[in-house]
Amino acid sequence: MIKETENQEIFLPILEEKKVKLFIKREDLIHPYVSGNKFRKLKYNLQEAKKLKKKSLLTFGGAFSNHILATAVAGKLAGFKTFGVIRGDELGKNLTKTLAENATLRKAHENGMKLQFVTREQYRQKASFGFVEKMKNKWGDFYLIPEGGTNGLAVAGCAEILTKEDSKFNYICCAVGTGGTISGLIKSLQKHQKVMGFPALKGNFLSEEIKKYTIKKHNWSLKTAYHFGGYAKHTPELVDFINRFKKDTGILLDPVYTGKMLFGILDLVKNDAFEEGSCILAIHTGGIQGIEGFNQKLITKNEQIIDLE
Repeated sequence: MIKETENQEIFLPILEEKKVKLFIKREDLIHPYVSGNKFRKLKYNLQEAKKLKKKSLLTFGGAFSNHILATAVAGKLAGFKTFGVIRGDELGKNLTKTLAENATLRKAHENGMKLQFVTREQYRQKASFGFVEKMKNKWGDFYLIPEGGTNGLAVAGCAEILTKEDSKFNYICCAVGTGGTISGLIKSLQKHQKVMGFPALKGNFLSEEIKKYTIKKHNWSLKTAYHFGGYAKHTPELVDFINRFKKDTGILLDPVYTGKMLFGILDLVKNDAFEEGSCILAIHTGGIQGIEGFNQKLITKNEQIIDLE
């Protein structure tokens, strides 16, 4: 399923004006549903599950989780049964309606994933021994993959995103959710390179998460001003930016992660955060499949939607 991903150069007036080069690593093109960092995070986890002779996978996520769908599809391709614990018990009250309205959960279900809807309070306890044992009593033995897919094996997979040819870049940029992707990138950097992470969530806890997986301290930083209100939150300005970027470059960004990252990168370029002659590589981590559900929410609010054409 994996193929070498290309680095596509971006041509925009602001980049020319500031004498900065920007490329996007098209990890989003790996697979329609197991794209970008989701493939990287699952690769070694699925190998480990096979090694342990597990027959099923269980993981966690919200109603529009790219990770949930990626696990369902990758699990099916690799011959595993899959179980998804979904935040929000109200979604389970009328499953037919939920699946009709939610493309992410519908596609996960179509790929064989059994969905278990839990309250937000129960979801907060998902990592506890008692919760996991309850799931085992219900579904039998399984290989557990954390929310967002981040663990040591995921970080090892994400360390493979950069290739030898990427050594020409001064800065590597990525969106940050659970910290797995940036941790892998930090591990694989050359000495002259730095990683800039753009958190999609509010809060300062991510630095501590990243430090669990890497001992390197000085080659990375988090740019925390571009979360647009928090996880899966947006403003009309962000949606407008995503649509303009698609029109100008032909590349579709998602509103949860990569849209915020590219907005942040170009804002930093505009404000001279990168020296002249800098060469930046932004990692496109996929997430495009979630736009359909995101647009449904925008329509109910009578807001501009993300153009998929």
